[in-house]
Amino acid sequence: MKVHRQAAAQGYAAQCSAVPARTKVVWDLRGRGGRTPHTLSFAEGDVVVVSGLPGSGKTTLLRRAAAGLGIDSQDTRRAWEARMGPVPYVLYRPVVRVAHFLRTHWRLRSGASLVVHDCGTHAWVRWSLARGAARDGRALHLVLLDVPPELALEGQRSRGRKVSAYAFARHRRAVPRLIDEVAEGRLPRGVASAVLLDREAAEVVGRIAFEESPRRR
Repeated sequence: MKVHRQAAAQGYAAQCSAVPARTKVVWDLRGRGGRTPHTLSFAEGDVVVVSGLPGSGKTTLLRRAAAGLGIDSQDTRRAWEARMGPVPYVLYRPVVRVAHFLRTHWRLRSGASLVVHDCGTHAWVRWSLARGAARDGRALHLVLLDVPPELALEGQRSRGRKVSAYAFARHRRAVPRLIDEVAEGRLPRGVASAVLLDREAAEVVGRIAFEESPRRR
């Protein structure tokens, strides 16, 4: 099994490296019972956006596979919660969103490889990141977590933080629609490639890597 995972990861990296910079590609790794790559490789300097339902495992994936490279909106929220104390989150949620957006774009301007936590409901966020990356000849990629709503709700309970029923309903409309479009090969504007993961495939991923690309030399 270990050899298989390494071979799959190497094959994934090799195929990604062989894809022309402007070719749009979708890698659907769902339904394989976890027999999927341990490493997802992208070109050095590129931006990876991880999206999915609240509770689907975005933060878990970032912390496990992208240590030191990830920008997680939950970190921004926790920092503001510590500052605001008993004030209800709903009252300063817009401020947290702006702070996360500014923090992400500050890192983006550095030119470093970046993995971003995204709720998947706002297309303008992805477009803004794609446009910012493209200025320096970099690409934006999507990693989409396709997790059933009941598992996502279980994930929220296990982390001790649930989104409101209204917010979750909004996510349930937007995220599956995005996943279906990507599965059909219709990538959002500015997105170069996408990887679709179910829960089992996501749990196998241990590393999101950025490697030197011939087009960047």
